[in-house]
Amino acid sequence: MSLPSTETVVKTAASYGRDLLERVLATALQAFIGGIVVTQPLDGSMWHAAAAGGVGAALALVKGLVARWRDVTNSASLAKGV
Repeated sequence: MSLPSTETVVKTAASYGRDLLERVLATALQAFIGGIVVTQPLDGSMWHAAAAGGVGAALALVKGLVARWRDVTNSASLAKGV
């Protein structure tokens, strides 16, 4: 078994870092929007909070589909080169 070159590891780590940072920030924003949209007007209960999670998941799905539509790659990331 041969190990990948140092250059490959560094490029892969940089791509992964950008992808991960984007996904973490996007998920935080999606959950925040979902929480406000669902719980604020409905005087949030446990079920409303659960629905907010579903809204966040739906927004994540849409973001992934838009990323795929925008640039045909094997990634759901909007970051360039991922």
